[in-house]
Amino acid sequence: MSQDRVQTTSLSWGVKQSFRNYVEATGGVTQASDGAARDADGGFTFTALAGGDLHLGADGKLQGTGKFQGELRFEAHGGMLSVCLVDPAVEVDADGAALTVADSPARTRRLEIARLDLSAITPVEAGEMIIPTALSMDGVQLLGDHYPPRTPLDPVRLVLP
Repeated sequence: MSQDRVQTTSLSWGVKQSFRNYVEATGGVTQASDGAARDADGGFTFTALAGGDLHLGADGKLQGTGKFQGELRFEAHGGMLSVCLVDPAVEVDADGAALTVADSPARTRRLEIARLDLSAITPVEAGEMIIPTALSMDGVQLLGDHYPPRTPLDPVRLVLP
């Protein structure tokens, strides 16, 4: 691997703090499994899967696709609110960047839950970056029509080796 091609090792994302708080305040359940773990701040960390090529290019810009493992479930109101987000991926192409998820544990379809603002990347420490996210149209439906399109979500934190 050349020095300009540094692949991701993990993804941290909290979905939306107010959404997590709402689910828990109503007596609902939030579960992280199958490779996802809860962070101390309430967000979630996912480990990188083989087969991705998300990296920093020679120009220092994020390129490619990073695939991550894990499943999040949010349930409240006796199942009336039920959200399942599986195996997130960061996908960067000529049109910009998206955060996608499988829509169910069956992993039959991938949906874009959010757009990433690559122009607003904040480097944190060596090898880490924070990227703002905003809800996409598919994301509106995945989160149960509680937020309009382009609602800011929790930022994505990528960790590079």
